[in-house]
Amino acid sequence: MTAKSRSITVLAAAAALAAACAEGGDAAPDADAPDAAPDAASTGASASAPAYPDPVVSLPADNPHARFSSTIEPVARVPSGAVVEAFTQEASAGQIAPGDGPDVLATLSFDPIHPLTGPVYVEGAEPGDVLAVTLHEIEILGWGWTAIVPGFGFLADDFPDPWLRTFEIAEGATHVDFAEGVRVPLRPFPGVMAVAPATEELLSTIPPRANGGNMDDKDIVVGTTVYFPVFVEGALFSIGDTHAAQGDGEVSGTAIEAPMRIVYQVEVLKGERPIEEPQYETDDAYTVTAFGETIDEAARKATRYMVDYLAAERGLTREEAYALTSLAGEMEVAEVVDVPHMLVKVRMPKSVFGG
Repeated sequence: MTAKSRSITVLAAAAALAAACAEGGDAAPDADAPDAAPDAASTGASASAPAYPDPVVSLPADNPHARFSSTIEPVARVPSGAVVEAFTQEASAGQIAPGDGPDVLATLSFDPIHPLTGPVYVEGAEPGDVLAVTLHEIEILGWGWTAIVPGFGFLADDFPDPWLRTFEIAEGATHVDFAEGVRVPLRPFPGVMAVAPATEELLSTIPPRANGGNMDDKDIVVGTTVYFPVFVEGALFSIGDTHAAQGDGEVSGTAIEAPMRIVYQVEVLKGERPIEEPQYETDDAYTVTAFGETIDEAARKATRYMVDYLAAERGLTREEAYALTSLAGEMEVAEVVDVPHMLVKVRMPKSVFGG
């Protein structure tokens, strides 16, 4: 997939789609939009006028799900090329509030963790297709929190005591004051993006999976197009676990968890190179991701996925692709917090191809 050079924005078609929807087309009617949230920071939104149509549906944050399954009913049905507006809750699903102290962590339940907005049924999506999701806008809605939860995190045995900090995030904020003299830049992104797996079992959202899930990849920001293998009819796409700031690994167990507003566009790609796990691209790079129960397993899978991409999409022999990955590929650990589940990514800068 090379959406940045193909039709992922499908602007002419999407404009026609928006017009058709306005005239009473087949797209789902707009859901009741949630009340405007105070202090909606535009740190992730484009500063220029949008180069995409208006959303055909607005999904409030008050009907989330916190599992992955083909049995979860869609909350909206949209055609390929549609733009969707989705509001998300913060990761605790309301168990943590602004100004709370660490005592609230004693009763924290993981059952509703990762409240996801969706799923959205995308018309025409079938198993074997690829669903391309482009992030157009991400807005932080007023506040966020980060915590050390006893028993959770990469160094859980080293940090047995609860710790919690909440932040007010004013409109237009670019940083939060973490401690005296310490400022953390805001770079919002969805920690969880996923299509439904081909199972009726209700799977936990905690680990990353082949359908996407809890990837916690801080580079999936505004302007990114993410590709998902489709496992069920309609794809059933969901989004949530939105993060205002996070480092690679998310080692303590949390990012700055915050409620957000996201505008994204979906497109069904047929007859494309099959992928086993999500991949994504920006104007500057193409990135593959891979999960595993060890860093070694995830890193080997990610390397193979990059070789596959370079051979199929860039015309290299597999030997050339392997060597180029060694010379120019950028391997990083996206997340380690969901022990033993790890996510590794390999990025290939497009500059090596002269563009």
